[in-house]
Amino acid sequence: MIHNFFFRRLGNVLLAAIILPAFVWIYGALYFDGVSKELAAVQAVIMLGIWIFVKSCSRKLWIFSIWFAVVLVWWFSLKPSNVGNWQPDVAEKAFAEIENDEVTLHHVRNCEYRTDTDFTVRWETRKVRLSQLIGIDLFITYWGSPWMAHPILSFQFADAPPLCFSIETRKRDGQSYSAVGGLYRQFDLIYIVADESDVIRLRTNYRKDEEVYLYRTSVSPAVARERFLEYLRSINGLCEQARWYHAITTNCTTAIRSQHPTSERMPWDWRLLLNGKGDELMYERHTILTDGLPFNELKRRAQINTAAKATHDALDFSQRIRIGRPGMSSTSSP
Repeated sequence: MIHNFFFRRLGNVLLAAIILPAFVWIYGALYFDGVSKELAAVQAVIMLGIWIFVKSCSRKLWIFSIWFAVVLVWWFSLKPSNVGNWQPDVAEKAFAEIENDEVTLHHVRNCEYRTDTDFTVRWETRKVRLSQLIGIDLFITYWGSPWMAHPILSFQFADAPPLCFSIETRKRDGQSYSAVGGLYRQFDLIYIVADESDVIRLRTNYRKDEEVYLYRTSVSPAVARERFLEYLRSINGLCEQARWYHAITTNCTTAIRSQHPTSERMPWDWRLLLNGKGDELMYERHTILTDGLPFNELKRRAQINTAAKATHDALDFSQRIRIGRPGMSSTSSP
């Protein structure tokens, strides 16, 4: 009797360990991506009733497995789209035309901001030459937790202003970002191509409580061109076929890694997910210039908020925020 009771309890515990994560995922999928939140609540009550009143562990497992499979098939049938009632700052998708050495980038964003929510959207066309691409700078912005951040790569040209690539959620009118919603099919993926005076100044000068750090990477011009072409393939691919954003598998950091050829990807590290520690990882792997500084001092000197606010809307914003940064010229960007 005692043994039977023990094994029944153990079976229920093991079954709960299998079913509970699936139950939580199903509820979230129906709540965020389903036709109504009420449906999510109703199915949760039904599943809870099955758990309580169905005594057979094997029968419970079959019922939950079938329901999980049904919801999973429906969920994978949801497709992203390039057509939508998009918020103005993500209304256009950038795309590139490449002709030998010359690259023409369309829908480069260069907004005029009055506040972080009051702005005039400007979409521009930029021409750059691959032969003049000389390096990559990395911006990392924090908005709260030191464990989570948003990386923005800025490609540096000898004869043209820098171009930033920021991988973000493409939100529709009325949507706001949700970390939990980002685990489901709430947001499309978008690569914002922008001027530094837009995508960086927005974060340093207009958004509250964001801290922005600037590092120079150690990549050669040849590698920088390879990375740039990867981004161009990504933005052109998104124009042809929309993709979902996912907070874990397809976010602002993992999307950068996945667009590299498999043989050239950075070895996996937990800091690729908790990307607020990404600069520390790059420091350890010697992929950012340090001027021989210990990491804490390097990071202190890399913060640009004060310089950006002092520069405000000056035309030489990109040059001024680089003055005195480790690994950079004392007076200008490359």
